[in-house]
Amino acid sequence: MPTTSAIAVPTLATPTLHPLAVQTTSPLQTAPARGGIEVFWAKHQDEVRAAQRLRFDVFAGELGARLNTPIAGHDVDLFDNYCEHLIVRDQASGQVVGTYRVLTPTQAKRVGSFYSDTEFDLTRLRSLRERMVELGRSCVHPDHRHGGVIMALWGALAEFMVRNQLDTMIGCASIPMLHNGVVGGDVAASIWRQVEATHLAPIEYHVRPRLPLPIDQLDSTLDVEPPALIKGYLRLGAKVLGAPAWDPDFNSADLPMLMRIADLPSRYRKHFLGA
Repeated sequence: MPTTSAIAVPTLATPTLHPLAVQTTSPLQTAPARGGIEVFWAKHQDEVRAAQRLRFDVFAGELGARLNTPIAGHDVDLFDNYCEHLIVRDQASGQVVGTYRVLTPTQAKRVGSFYSDTEFDLTRLRSLRERMVELGRSCVHPDHRHGGVIMALWGALAEFMVRNQLDTMIGCASIPMLHNGVVGGDVAASIWRQVEATHLAPIEYHVRPRLPLPIDQLDSTLDVEPPALIKGYLRLGAKVLGAPAWDPDFNSADLPMLMRIADLPSRYRKHFLGA
């Protein structure tokens, strides 16, 4: 799941990588997608670095995140070394224009947790962990936010999940504190109230934020649209697991979200999996 909302989502009619016990090679490895782009899994450090540069440009340069990174101009954290990195590249320019990172159950055990564990108490998800992956650091270059890039990423992610017999995805979906021209937590509180009413997961999957956004002290009655990426996840059948956490470094409120392959609506299942 993701961290930036600056993506237009359409509707349908590190250092050396650790070896993983998952399959990332497939026809998607170098396959061109629509609009002159190709989607593939990073195999080399320079490909990961290119994704980290894009992340830095979007998160720090565009959204104002304060990143504690060991490499100037790159968004790098301790989880990167344990993740698979999915990349979309513009074929004409060779520029990386979209990315996700994926932390598998095996690698989460090796690093000690999911990133989401640092923001939420995920105790109630323990029964899902053996087949649960974490999606994170989603971003798309501003010149490519027409939808094709995020759809290519989602298609590759769905195929990865099925091929490796994984069925659940979690992540922190961010609501920037500056959203639709409004500054402050009121927007995030209002979006939380909307999705709480319509897309809240069953109570057995609820999680608790470690640093909660102070919902009760904010105006949660604003008529605002959720970020495009969150709306896209909800269309794919995702559920919200509880109230948002406050992430001061990224200047955002993070909603904990869960999406299961079994919950994909039939039209998206056919689009992404041909089933």
